[in-house]
Amino acid sequence: MGKQKKTKKYATMKRMISLRDQRINEKDRAKPQKKIKEDTSAIKEREVTKYPSCLFFQYNTQLGPPYHILVDTNFINFSIKAKLDIVQSMMDCLYAKCIPCITDCVMAEIEKLGKKYRVALRIAKDPRFERLPCTHKGTYADDCLVQRVTQHKCYIIATVDRDLKRRIRKIPGVPIMYISNHRYNIERMPDDYGAPRF
Repeated sequence: MGKQKKTKKYATMKRMISLRDQRINEKDRAKPQKKIKEDTSAIKEREVTKYPSCLFFQYNTQLGPPYHILVDTNFINFSIKAKLDIVQSMMDCLYAKCIPCITDCVMAEIEKLGKKYRVALRIAKDPRFERLPCTHKGTYADDCLVQRVTQHKCYIIATVDRDLKRRIRKIPGVPIMYISNHRYNIERMPDDYGAPRF
């Protein structure tokens, strides 16, 4: 009679002895860990998030005419598509003087888009637009705008990008300007300012 072949069980592991097992010499055995009791009378330190003093509940008291509006790349492109003059439409929306601001990152992004978006580049180089220099590494405009808005709460963000809007909504006191029905609209701004909302 032949030898019967034993098939190995799939994915079986060798059993290991626990380090606290009685069969291991006492000097090599792992010692049980002692639980340290927490002192209930000690004062617990909690870190409370600091909110800027310019916020009155959810509204930003630092915002006032002339408004400084940070413009995103796609906002300029969509404004051209809707045949809207950026500065004039902003003034129609807010009923006050508006200064559109463009960061170096946004400018670099428009330049990278190539010849197809040369009209957007000419609009961005308009002398009425204020140019803001960037000191950080890279040219990713979304991160740049979010970082600038978190540091200084004196800006309104003009964008059509859904992801950027979602990120900015998490920051309290920053209004968002967007395009709807061939005109500019604004959200998270006190109703006393500007044109009626639709």
